[in-house]
Amino acid sequence: MTIKTRFAPSPTGYLHIGGVRTALYSWLHARKYNGQFVLRIEDTDRERSTQESVDAILEGMEWIGLDYDEGPIYQTDRFDRYAQVINQLLEQGDAYHCYCTREELDTMRESQRANKEKPRYNGKCRDRDDASLSDVKGMESVIRFRNPTEGDVVIDDLIKGQIIINNRELDDLIIARSDGTPTYNLTVVVDDLDMGITHVIRGDDHINNTPRQINMMKALNAKIPKFAHAPMILGDDGKRLSKRHGAVSVMQYRDEGFFPQALLNYLLRLGWSHEDQEMFSREEMIDLFKIENVNGAASTFNTQKLIWVNEQYIKTLPAEEIYEHLKWHLNDQNLDVSGDVDDDNFPAINDVIEAHRDRAKTLKEMASSIRYYYEDFSEYDENAAKKHFKTATPDILQNLLNKFKQLDSWSTDTIQQAIKNTCEELELGMGKVGPALRVAVTGTAMSPSLEVTLDLIGRVRSLERLEKAVEFARNKYS
Repeated sequence: MTIKTRFAPSPTGYLHIGGVRTALYSWLHARKYNGQFVLRIEDTDRERSTQESVDAILEGMEWIGLDYDEGPIYQTDRFDRYAQVINQLLEQGDAYHCYCTREELDTMRESQRANKEKPRYNGKCRDRDDASLSDVKGMESVIRFRNPTEGDVVIDDLIKGQIIINNRELDDLIIARSDGTPTYNLTVVVDDLDMGITHVIRGDDHINNTPRQINMMKALNAKIPKFAHAPMILGDDGKRLSKRHGAVSVMQYRDEGFFPQALLNYLLRLGWSHEDQEMFSREEMIDLFKIENVNGAASTFNTQKLIWVNEQYIKTLPAEEIYEHLKWHLNDQNLDVSGDVDDDNFPAINDVIEAHRDRAKTLKEMASSIRYYYEDFSEYDENAAKKHFKTATPDILQNLLNKFKQLDSWSTDTIQQAIKNTCEELELGMGKVGPALRVAVTGTAMSPSLEVTLDLIGRVRSLERLEKAVEFARNKYS
């Protein structure tokens, strides 16, 4: 049997973290067994579905790197098929027209609540003979599925374990609205049947739908897929993850500087584990993942842990691969790093990445911290200048400038020796010389080691900035 899973988001919003984890679990299960993974867009809710949301889902899936073998398949392209199945259920006697008005249904539920009963459809139209009842002629009707009234629905959930629901707990759900359009529970059953889905992996908010869908599948003589309901993700406050906890769209994590593989790695570990291993390659994810090993309890999203995972990717990925993801942020921050690398004053971006990989938590942070290599700055960071530019600074910087000008070659070794010589000559510790030099050539108080920083900035730019810093410091303290 070929394993076939699907990810079926509704385009009524963006692709969010919970959806990505569900997609990841479905994708991994299919890839592990050399199966197929389908992307299905459940867009039958025409009032709430938007093209913007469809585009956001497709963009998110592409960025996160979850490739699909079929799709995107749109439910709105399958209305004829849904109508065919609805007619089949009517002809079989497994569905019926319901003429109850909204007012009648509201009254019915109010009465049930008053009697402390579970609000549900009471089956008023279940056994009506439409042909013999003149009072319903011309009235709008919905179509309901005739749910069995005896027996149990047994779900051998791959994550939650066995779940048993008595059919008396289920009412006759609507499968077609008064305008003829199908509802979610009908379309998902038909799609999973037609597409040969073997494993339905989705959030546990769908558990209430599952027994109803299984009963419809039985009525259609369909092979029942295996179900796995992943637990919800909670925010740091213990409540269900939502807009108030931060990112709405998965693309916001890209905007904040996260690698897609870091996000996937984190989400994989959010409810699943393999011994004490924290970091997983794509191949390891596929090889080690088992849907049966997903924890059935809710998991708590921890942004700090996600940042830590992202840092590990910055520290370990090849610079070339980091650059492929960094490009978006460089463009977003209007920073051009595509100059002539043969120019001694224009460092290769991969060299800059190597110098900063241990200093950045996110790609966004890295992009903003390397600007001084490629652009001159007009002002010093106010706090950095206030802290590190003192009365002695002009003489310190002038001494450094003189020694740098005398260097026969510009390298980390010669730069480091020149700084050391200044410290010895002025009888000052590195703590008095280094910070002022760093502010002078970068405009900030943070950078890699000084010899690496100056080497990357280049001789010409470094000397020009030192001259400006000497003038600035003399004007300030003279």
